[in-house]
Amino acid sequence: MSLLATRGVLTREEWTGAAEAHAVRADALTADHRARASRAQKHPVEDFLFTYYSYKPAILRRWHPGAGVLLKQAEERAGWRWYRSEGAGAEVDAERFRAEKGSMYRGIVTLLRATLDRPARFGCFGLHEWAMAYRADEVRHAVPLRLGRDGTDAVVDAHDLTCTHFDAFRFFTPEAASLNRTPLRREDQAAREQPGCLHAGMDVYKWAVKLGPLVPGHLLLDAFEFARDIRTLDMQASPYDLTAWGYAPVAIETPQGKSEYVARQRTLSARGQELRRAVLRAVGASDDTPGRADFLPLRSVL
Repeated sequence: MSLLATRGVLTREEWTGAAEAHAVRADALTADHRARASRAQKHPVEDFLFTYYSYKPAILRRWHPGAGVLLKQAEERAGWRWYRSEGAGAEVDAERFRAEKGSMYRGIVTLLRATLDRPARFGCFGLHEWAMAYRADEVRHAVPLRLGRDGTDAVVDAHDLTCTHFDAFRFFTPEAASLNRTPLRREDQAAREQPGCLHAGMDVYKWAVKLGPLVPGHLLLDAFEFARDIRTLDMQASPYDLTAWGYAPVAIETPQGKSEYVARQRTLSARGQELRRAVLRAVGASDDTPGRADFLPLRSVL
């Protein structure tokens, strides 16, 4: 268990040590990306978390103790945004953050709690990436299609599209969007999101970033690592041939591939639920969140 999960007060030695250890962990997680960026090189799998979400490595490197933790002898932190002085120390000003970011805070909590409460579905087989390439003249990644253009289209034609995640659905080709079992809209996101969806799990990282200093540093990095693991399966199950990059395909067009995908999807879904619970606890929204009728639509906070 983390030191920060068991202590409400940290000495200067303790919190500076935690911040330094956090920076080391963050640097290790971003080292390959930063090295590639210095050489203007791109990676079709690992760079996604820095391009799609547009969060730079420096965001991961900044450590926060989370709400309810007093940092002793931390006068320099008192000048940080959403911190306040407390005697000779400083702590996150959770009340001011919630007041200033109220609609965003409530919208994120709405989505996390709704997803946490909903049963998971495991029948999509990661077809969202296939739907983004369906009958398209150009594809989203500069990587060959594993089954070619006609083979990719045939896989989509042979399956039901059951995507529940708007931010995947919005990149479907028009032909694929018309095949999805349910048309998706941004304003319905909290009503559709479900914990079996890989992209919903990946987005926990985005919500952790947006919740800023309320989220302890170790939890932010856990969310990033979780999103990275999801992205790996996401692309292994995609129509793209990534063997040259060291990724064996999960051939979801076969019974064996479907079985592997669902088994890994279930494991990731369980991890995602634990992470959602941890984030809600960290931001003070696990039990006493206002009723959902008080929340604004997600489109107002994204």
